[in-house]
Amino acid sequence: MGDLVPLFPLGTPLFPGIVLPLHVFEPRYRALVRDLLALPEGGERRFGVVAIRQGWEVERVAPAEALYDVGCTALLQAVRPQPDGGFRIVAVGGERFRLLDVVVGEDPPYLQAEVEWLADEEAAEEAAGDREEVLDEPADSAAPAPDQLDEGLVAAAARGSLGLLERGVGDLFTRYVTAVAGLQAGLDGEEVGRAAELAGAGEDPTGAAALLEAVAGDPRALSYLVASAALLTTEDRQALLAESATRRRLATESRMLRRELTLLETVGAVPAALHQFAGETSLN
Repeated sequence: MGDLVPLFPLGTPLFPGIVLPLHVFEPRYRALVRDLLALPEGGERRFGVVAIRQGWEVERVAPAEALYDVGCTALLQAVRPQPDGGFRIVAVGGERFRLLDVVVGEDPPYLQAEVEWLADEEAAEEAAGDREEVLDEPADSAAPAPDQLDEGLVAAAARGSLGLLERGVGDLFTRYVTAVAGLQAGLDGEEVGRAAELAGAGEDPTGAAALLEAVAGDPRALSYLVASAALLTTEDRQALLAESATRRRLATESRMLRRELTLLETVGAVPAALHQFAGETSLN
């Protein structure tokens, strides 16, 4: 049996450390907020956020089919009651979890989920990936076996590999944000490409540098910032949320950002508004 948490399905995943503002107006989710507020002062007031795979009426189809299986808790930070009985709330992403089962009932009226908690792979060796990736050697080379390698060497290579990825993704993200902003301002593909290159060289008129400064030195936080802010599909975001290793998450984001930059510069279209990188408000 896993832990039981209240469930709040949304149209997009929530990531650890990311701020989530919500306007809660549907009766069942008003009840959820009231139940959280009834918990002892200083206690952990949290609910689970999972992305909806299909449709909005989750209860009318099998929840296991309607929802993705990896989600993230949201820790309630601020609540503002509204005159109509609803709430404006602010939460922040907490721990990742996997859905084991979804409980549908009348009391409480909202969904609940039985979950198992997902650990992050943050050890240096795990964050750096396989031995071949760390040391840039083919698997069938005559190099010493993994158990014969100096642990300090592997750890140092791992840290260096992760640092390179962090800087690379940061640069790509700055170029990407600049490209999106340029298209929104009416630039053509060629002009967008030049602006993105200038952003990569340090000229950043969009404020992306300030966002990156807030997560400087924290590759995990950077990976979740990029996953939440980039205009990716729900499937892409879900894949990033499900990834347990920071290094692999950053490597995937590097590929995704390069793909998106190519599309922005060649197709010249923005898939959605950035809304200054704010979290999406739910249609609950």
